[in-house]
Amino acid sequence: MKWIMLNGTCIDASAAVVSVMDHGFLYGMGLFETFRTYGGEPFLLERHLDRLAQGCETLGIGTDTLPDPYQLRQSISELMKANGLKEAYIRYTVSAGEDVLGLPTGKYSHPSQVLMAKPLPEASDELYTQGKALQLLNTRRNSPEGPVRLKSLHYMNNILAKRELSSYPEAVGLHAEGLMLNADGYLSEGIVSNLFFVKNNQLYTPDTACGLLPGITRGLVLEMAAAEGLRCEEGFYTWEDAASADEIWLTTSIQELVPVTTLIDGSGALSIISGGRIGPVTGRLLRLYRQQTGGKLS
Repeated sequence: MKWIMLNGTCIDASAAVVSVMDHGFLYGMGLFETFRTYGGEPFLLERHLDRLAQGCETLGIGTDTLPDPYQLRQSISELMKANGLKEAYIRYTVSAGEDVLGLPTGKYSHPSQVLMAKPLPEASDELYTQGKALQLLNTRRNSPEGPVRLKSLHYMNNILAKRELSSYPEAVGLHAEGLMLNADGYLSEGIVSNLFFVKNNQLYTPDTACGLLPGITRGLVLEMAAAEGLRCEEGFYTWEDAASADEIWLTTSIQELVPVTTLIDGSGALSIISGGRIGPVTGRLLRLYRQQTGGKLS
Protein backbone atom coordinates (compact mmCIF):
# COMPACT_ATOMS: atom_id res chain seq x y z
CA MET A 1 0.00 0.00 0.00
CA LYS A 2 2.10 2.84 -1.37
CA TRP A 3 -0.56 5.56 -1.49
CA ILE A 4 -3.22 6.68 1.01
CA MET A 5 -5.97 9.26 0.63
CA LEU A 6 -5.84 11.70 3.57
CA ASN A 7 -8.60 14.32 3.75
CA GLY A 8 -9.17 13.98 0.02
CA THR A 9 -5.53 14.14 -1.07
CA CYS A 10 -3.61 11.12 -2.34
CA ILE A 11 -0.20 11.07 -0.61
CA ASP A 12 2.64 8.65 0.05
CA ALA A 13 1.65 6.28 2.84
CA SER A 14 4.79 7.14 4.81
CA ALA A 15 3.67 10.79 4.95
CA ALA A 16 0.06 10.11 5.99
CA VAL A 17 -0.31 11.28 9.61
CA VAL A 18 -3.02 12.66 11.86
CA SER A 19 -2.55 15.01 14.79
CA VAL A 20 -1.92 13.73 18.32
CA MET A 21 -4.79 16.06 19.28
CA ASP A 22 -7.22 14.14 17.07
CA HIS A 23 -9.93 12.74 19.33
CA GLY A 24 -9.91 9.55 17.33
CA PHE A 25 -6.43 8.99 18.76
CA LEU A 26 -7.07 10.44 22.23
CA TYR A 27 -10.52 8.99 22.94
CA GLY A 28 -11.38 6.55 20.16
CA MET A 29 -14.00 8.92 18.75
CA GLY A 30 -14.23 7.71 15.20
CA LEU A 31 -15.75 5.17 12.86
CA PHE A 32 -14.69 3.08 9.88
CA GLU A 33 -16.17 0.98 7.13
CA THR A 34 -14.55 -1.89 5.28
CA PHE A 35 -15.86 -3.13 1.95
CA ARG A 36 -14.62 -4.56 -1.32
CA THR A 37 -14.90 -3.91 -5.00
CA TYR A 38 -16.34 -6.02 -7.81
CA GLY A 39 -15.26 -4.98 -11.28
CA GLY A 40 -13.46 -2.08 -9.64
CA GLU A 41 -16.68 -0.71 -8.10
CA PRO A 42 -17.30 -0.62 -4.33
CA PHE A 43 -20.20 -2.89 -3.42
CA LEU A 44 -23.09 -1.59 -1.28
CA LEU A 45 -21.26 1.70 -0.78
CA GLU A 46 -24.43 3.66 -0.01
CA ARG A 47 -25.34 1.24 2.77
CA HIS A 48 -21.89 1.53 4.30
CA LEU A 49 -22.04 5.32 4.16
CA ASP A 50 -25.53 5.37 5.65
CA ARG A 51 -24.31 3.31 8.60
CA LEU A 52 -21.29 5.56 9.00
CA ALA A 53 -23.48 8.69 8.89
CA GLN A 54 -25.75 7.27 11.58
CA GLY A 55 -22.69 6.53 13.70
CA CYS A 56 -21.38 10.06 13.17
CA GLU A 57 -24.70 11.42 14.40
CA THR A 58 -24.41 9.31 17.55
CA LEU A 59 -20.82 10.45 18.19
CA GLY A 60 -21.52 14.07 17.37
CA ILE A 61 -19.23 14.13 14.33
CA GLY A 62 -20.39 16.57 11.67
CA THR A 63 -20.79 15.14 8.18
CA ASP A 64 -20.94 18.38 6.16
CA THR A 65 -17.34 18.00 4.97
CA LEU A 66 -17.60 14.29 4.15
CA PRO A 67 -17.84 13.17 0.51
CA ASP A 68 -21.06 11.95 -1.03
CA PRO A 69 -21.15 8.47 -2.63
CA TYR A 70 -20.17 9.82 -6.07
CA GLN A 71 -17.20 11.75 -4.69
CA LEU A 72 -16.03 8.79 -2.61
CA ARG A 73 -16.26 6.51 -5.65
CA GLN A 74 -14.02 8.93 -7.52
CA SER A 75 -11.51 8.93 -4.65
CA ILE A 76 -11.56 5.13 -4.46
CA SER A 77 -10.93 4.87 -8.19
CA GLU A 78 -8.03 7.33 -7.94
CA LEU A 79 -6.51 5.51 -4.98
CA MET A 80 -6.82 2.09 -6.59
CA LYS A 81 -5.18 3.36 -9.75
CA ALA A 82 -2.33 4.90 -7.74
CA ASN A 83 -1.75 1.57 -5.99
CA GLY A 84 -2.06 -0.48 -9.18
CA LEU A 85 -5.17 -2.34 -8.02
CA LYS A 86 -7.97 -3.67 -10.21
CA GLU A 87 -9.89 -5.00 -7.20
CA ALA A 88 -9.40 -3.90 -3.63
CA TYR A 89 -10.14 -4.21 0.04
CA ILE A 90 -11.16 -0.69 1.07
CA ARG A 91 -11.11 0.91 4.51
CA TYR A 92 -12.67 4.34 4.99
CA THR A 93 -12.04 5.92 8.40
CA VAL A 94 -13.60 9.08 9.82
CA SER A 95 -12.21 10.32 13.13
CA ALA A 96 -13.46 13.24 15.19
CA GLY A 97 -10.54 15.49 14.29
CA GLU A 98 -8.51 17.87 16.40
CA ASP A 99 -9.94 19.33 19.59
CA VAL A 100 -8.87 20.40 23.05
CA LEU A 101 -7.39 17.99 25.57
CA GLY A 102 -10.44 17.02 27.58
CA LEU A 103 -13.94 15.72 27.04
CA PRO A 104 -15.98 18.02 24.78
CA THR A 105 -19.71 18.63 25.03
CA GLY A 106 -20.23 20.05 21.55
CA LYS A 107 -20.12 18.50 18.09
CA TYR A 108 -16.96 17.87 16.13
CA SER A 109 -17.00 19.99 12.99
CA HIS A 110 -13.68 19.13 11.29
CA PRO A 111 -13.33 15.34 11.12
CA SER A 112 -10.29 13.65 9.65
CA GLN A 113 -10.74 11.20 6.78
CA VAL A 114 -8.44 8.37 5.77
CA LEU A 115 -9.04 6.14 2.75
CA MET A 116 -6.93 3.00 2.31
CA ALA A 117 -6.88 0.33 -0.39
CA LYS A 118 -5.03 -2.98 -0.43
CA PRO A 119 -5.25 -6.20 -2.46
CA LEU A 120 -8.15 -8.49 -1.62
CA PRO A 121 -7.13 -11.44 0.57
CA GLU A 122 -6.97 -14.68 -1.37
CA ALA A 123 -9.81 -17.13 -0.78
CA SER A 124 -9.70 -20.61 -2.26
CA ASP A 125 -12.68 -22.25 -3.92
CA GLU A 126 -12.50 -24.91 -1.18
CA LEU A 127 -13.39 -22.28 1.45
CA TYR A 128 -16.85 -22.00 -0.10
CA THR A 129 -17.38 -25.74 -0.57
CA GLN A 130 -15.63 -27.33 2.42
CA GLY A 131 -16.05 -24.37 4.75
CA LYS A 132 -14.02 -23.31 7.74
CA ALA A 133 -13.85 -23.88 11.50
CA LEU A 134 -15.37 -21.77 14.26
CA GLN A 135 -13.69 -21.69 17.68
CA LEU A 136 -15.68 -20.84 20.82
CA LEU A 137 -13.81 -18.15 22.77
CA ASN A 138 -13.69 -17.30 26.45
CA THR A 139 -13.42 -13.61 25.59
CA ARG A 140 -16.92 -12.18 25.89
CA ARG A 141 -18.38 -9.60 23.55
CA ASN A 142 -18.46 -6.40 25.54
CA SER A 143 -21.58 -4.28 25.73
CA PRO A 144 -21.76 -1.54 23.10
CA GLU A 145 -21.12 2.04 24.20
CA GLY A 146 -24.63 3.05 23.09
CA PRO A 147 -27.92 1.32 22.25
CA VAL A 148 -26.49 -0.23 19.05
CA ARG A 149 -22.90 -1.26 18.40
CA LEU A 150 -21.05 1.07 16.07
CA LYS A 151 -18.16 0.13 13.81
CA SER A 152 -16.03 2.42 15.92
CA LEU A 153 -12.34 2.79 16.66
CA HIS A 154 -12.91 1.01 20.01
CA TYR A 155 -11.50 -2.33 18.87
CA MET A 156 -9.70 -3.66 21.93
CA ASN A 157 -12.35 -6.34 22.52
CA ASN A 158 -11.80 -7.75 19.03
CA ILE A 159 -8.03 -7.66 19.39
CA LEU A 160 -8.16 -9.53 22.70
CA ALA A 161 -10.41 -12.11 21.05
CA LYS A 162 -7.98 -12.46 18.14
CA ARG A 163 -5.09 -12.99 20.56
CA GLU A 164 -7.03 -15.68 22.37
CA LEU A 165 -7.85 -17.39 19.07
CA SER A 166 -4.16 -17.49 18.20
CA SER A 167 -3.46 -19.41 21.43
CA TYR A 168 -5.39 -22.50 20.23
CA PRO A 169 -3.13 -24.66 17.99
CA GLU A 170 -6.08 -26.58 16.52
CA ALA A 171 -7.89 -23.37 15.60
CA VAL A 172 -4.76 -21.86 14.08
CA GLY A 173 -4.14 -25.00 12.03
CA LEU A 174 -7.68 -24.90 10.69
CA HIS A 175 -7.63 -21.13 10.05
CA ALA A 176 -10.66 -20.84 12.30
CA GLU A 177 -12.72 -17.75 13.04
CA GLY A 178 -13.37 -17.01 16.71
CA LEU A 179 -16.88 -16.76 18.13
CA MET A 180 -17.74 -14.55 21.09
CA LEU A 181 -20.68 -14.96 23.43
CA ASN A 182 -22.12 -11.93 25.17
CA ALA A 183 -21.99 -11.39 28.94
CA ASP A 184 -25.17 -13.47 29.37
CA GLY A 185 -23.71 -16.43 27.48
CA TYR A 186 -25.67 -16.01 24.26
CA LEU A 187 -24.17 -16.22 20.77
CA SER A 188 -23.09 -12.77 19.61
CA GLU A 189 -20.70 -12.67 16.65
CA GLY A 190 -17.36 -13.65 15.23
CA ILE A 191 -14.27 -11.50 15.61
CA VAL A 192 -14.88 -10.04 12.13
CA SER A 193 -18.16 -11.68 11.11
CA ASN A 194 -21.85 -12.17 11.80
CA LEU A 195 -23.35 -15.62 12.40
CA PHE A 196 -26.30 -17.48 10.83
CA PHE A 197 -27.46 -21.06 11.29
CA VAL A 198 -30.21 -23.35 10.00
CA LYS A 199 -32.21 -25.94 11.91
CA ASN A 200 -35.05 -27.86 10.24
CA ASN A 201 -35.12 -25.36 7.34
CA GLN A 202 -35.58 -22.44 9.75
CA LEU A 203 -32.95 -19.67 9.68
CA TYR A 204 -31.61 -18.08 12.85
CA THR A 205 -29.22 -15.24 13.63
CA PRO A 206 -28.39 -13.55 16.93
CA ASP A 207 -30.36 -10.42 17.75
CA THR A 208 -28.55 -7.08 17.77
CA ALA A 209 -29.42 -6.93 21.49
CA CYS A 210 -26.71 -9.60 21.92
CA GLY A 211 -24.14 -6.86 21.35
CA LEU A 212 -23.22 -7.61 17.76
CA LEU A 213 -22.47 -5.15 14.99
CA PRO A 214 -25.39 -5.08 12.53
CA GLY A 215 -23.28 -5.98 9.51
CA ILE A 216 -24.05 -4.72 6.01
CA THR A 217 -23.78 -8.23 4.53
CA ARG A 218 -25.90 -9.57 7.39
CA GLY A 219 -28.62 -7.08 6.48
CA LEU A 220 -28.54 -8.01 2.80
CA VAL A 221 -28.73 -11.73 3.62
CA LEU A 222 -31.80 -11.11 5.78
CA GLU A 223 -33.43 -9.30 2.85
CA MET A 224 -32.51 -12.03 0.36
CA ALA A 225 -33.81 -14.76 2.66
CA ALA A 226 -37.14 -12.95 3.09
CA ALA A 227 -37.47 -12.48 -0.67
CA GLU A 228 -36.93 -16.22 -1.12
CA GLY A 229 -39.59 -17.06 1.46
CA LEU A 230 -37.00 -18.17 3.99
CA ARG A 231 -38.03 -16.91 7.40
CA CYS A 232 -35.13 -15.85 9.63
CA GLU A 233 -35.61 -15.45 13.34
CA GLU A 234 -33.42 -12.98 15.24
CA GLY A 235 -33.08 -14.05 18.85
CA PHE A 236 -31.02 -15.30 21.78
CA TYR A 237 -29.21 -18.59 21.18
CA THR A 238 -26.58 -20.72 22.86
CA TRP A 239 -23.51 -22.59 21.69
CA GLU A 240 -25.57 -25.77 22.00
CA ASP A 241 -28.07 -24.35 19.51
CA ALA A 242 -25.26 -23.84 17.02
CA ALA A 243 -23.80 -27.29 17.70
CA SER A 244 -27.14 -28.91 16.82
CA ALA A 245 -27.61 -26.87 13.63
CA ASP A 246 -27.93 -28.38 10.17
CA GLU A 247 -25.94 -25.56 8.58
CA ILE A 248 -23.90 -22.58 9.78
CA TRP A 249 -22.36 -19.70 7.89
CA LEU A 250 -20.60 -16.42 8.56
CA THR A 251 -21.09 -13.14 6.74
CA THR A 252 -18.49 -10.45 6.04
CA SER A 253 -18.27 -7.69 3.47
CA ILE A 254 -14.95 -9.05 2.23
CA GLN A 255 -15.57 -12.83 2.11
CA GLU A 256 -19.35 -12.82 1.49
CA LEU A 257 -21.01 -15.93 2.98
CA VAL A 258 -18.56 -18.50 4.34
CA PRO A 259 -19.89 -21.93 5.41
CA VAL A 260 -18.84 -23.24 8.81
CA THR A 261 -18.34 -27.01 8.76
CA THR A 262 -16.37 -27.53 12.00
CA LEU A 263 -17.10 -26.28 15.50
CA ILE A 264 -14.42 -26.28 18.22
CA ASP A 265 -15.66 -25.88 21.79
CA GLY A 266 -13.77 -24.61 24.80
CA SER A 267 -12.32 -28.04 25.56
CA GLY A 268 -10.98 -28.43 22.02
CA ALA A 269 -13.60 -31.00 20.98
CA LEU A 270 -14.57 -30.87 17.29
CA SER A 271 -18.04 -31.23 15.81
CA ILE A 272 -18.73 -31.58 12.09
CA ILE A 273 -21.60 -29.54 10.62
CA SER A 274 -23.45 -30.28 7.38
CA GLY A 275 -21.33 -33.33 6.65
CA GLY A 276 -18.22 -31.17 6.27
CA ARG A 277 -19.52 -29.35 3.19
CA ILE A 278 -21.57 -26.28 2.37
CA GLY A 279 -25.26 -26.85 3.02
CA PRO A 280 -28.09 -26.26 0.53
CA VAL A 281 -29.47 -23.11 2.17
CA THR A 282 -26.01 -21.58 2.50
CA GLY A 283 -25.26 -22.40 -1.14
CA ARG A 284 -28.56 -20.96 -2.32
CA LEU A 285 -28.01 -17.66 -0.51
CA LEU A 286 -24.38 -17.45 -1.60
CA ARG A 287 -25.43 -17.79 -5.24
CA LEU A 288 -28.07 -15.09 -4.79
CA TYR A 289 -25.52 -12.82 -3.14
CA ARG A 290 -23.06 -13.29 -5.97
CA GLN A 291 -25.76 -12.56 -8.52
CA GLN A 292 -26.06 -9.12 -6.95
CA THR A 293 -22.30 -8.54 -6.94
CA GLY A 294 -21.62 -9.86 -10.41
CA GLY A 295 -19.03 -12.10 -8.78
CA LYS A 296 -18.18 -15.75 -9.26
CA LEU A 297 -21.28 -17.98 -9.11
CA SER A 298 -19.77 -21.46 -8.85
